[in-house]
Amino acid sequence: MKKIALFPGSFDPITKGHVDIIKKSLLIFDQVVIGIGTNSAKKPLFTIEQRMSWINQVFKDETRLDIQIYSGLTIEFCKQIHANFIVRGLRSGLDFEYEQSIAFANKEMEPRIETVFLLSSPSTSNISSTIVRDIIINKGDYSKFVPPGIVFNN
Repeated sequence: MKKIALFPGSFDPITKGHVDIIKKSLLIFDQVVIGIGTNSAKKPLFTIEQRMSWINQVFKDETRLDIQIYSGLTIEFCKQIHANFIVRGLRSGLDFEYEQSIAFANKEMEPRIETVFLLSSPSTSNISSTIVRDIIINKGDYSKFVPPGIVFNN
């Protein structure tokens, strides 16, 4: 059976931390789907098209990666795309506490889908999209936190 993993998130914007987890996922799974989730309660800084474009730019040569947009429950999207796994990156113990609760709920809803936690590399464990957005909004130097070639018009 082909091992398909979903890496869900807002990727608003994509960071070096996301890239770290995606590269680790590609070492483990046959196919990785980057699921850009839409949430009506959140106001993203960047459009879905911009976020997709940046992910495509970073992984332009990776054939085992797919990028899709979804709304609703992540576990339902997994079923739609036939993903057997959900990948979540962990930067700290706080991330684990939060992600564990979601993983347990997902397991209750669909026992056949496993959540896999991957530890971020020490060099990316301090990076979050929230921090990067704040740096961008306040016209700071975000270049250390995003993949090379990603430029924002701030």
